[in-house]
Amino acid sequence: MGITSTGYKIVLLLHILCAIVGFGAVFLNGLYGRESKRRPGPGGLAITEANLFVSQVGEYFIYAVFVLGIALVLMSDEAWKFSQTWLILALIFYVVGVAVSHAVLFPNAKRIRDLSAELVAAGPPPADASPGPPPQVAEMERHGKILGVASTFLHLLLVAILALMIWKPGA
Repeated sequence: MGITSTGYKIVLLLHILCAIVGFGAVFLNGLYGRESKRRPGPGGLAITEANLFVSQVGEYFIYAVFVLGIALVLMSDEAWKFSQTWLILALIFYVVGVAVSHAVLFPNAKRIRDLSAELVAAGPPPADASPGPPPQVAEMERHGKILGVASTFLHLLLVAILALMIWKPGA
């Protein structure tokens, strides 16, 4: 088919579009987390739940980026080869990113949502409650820090993948 064919260009368009939608859906999650934290109670929980839902939708587009990228290599009439350095590294970085998302990011984001829901369901503290925040707050802070580190790592990984695709070392 080749990299100048209409079919290839359509798949390339879809690949880029899925990257914009998928990675765009999750790239600013930290801002949603900050806004959720600024609005404790039902408002913060609503932001957290909406962000988690949008991130889960974005996840499917991120998977499509991988599938369409493989299709582009196969359609390229060997202009791109799986043995090229840029492609090997991009595939490795992608798989690492998905693994970190599933092992670290998603579980921590879901736990924060669950803890936030617990706090909302519990309502205001009773008058005779001990001073200080409920234990869920400290746990949410801990999970938030883990999310911050994981998100930063994933952002840097995305930049590295984009750099590989632009400069194509070893092509």
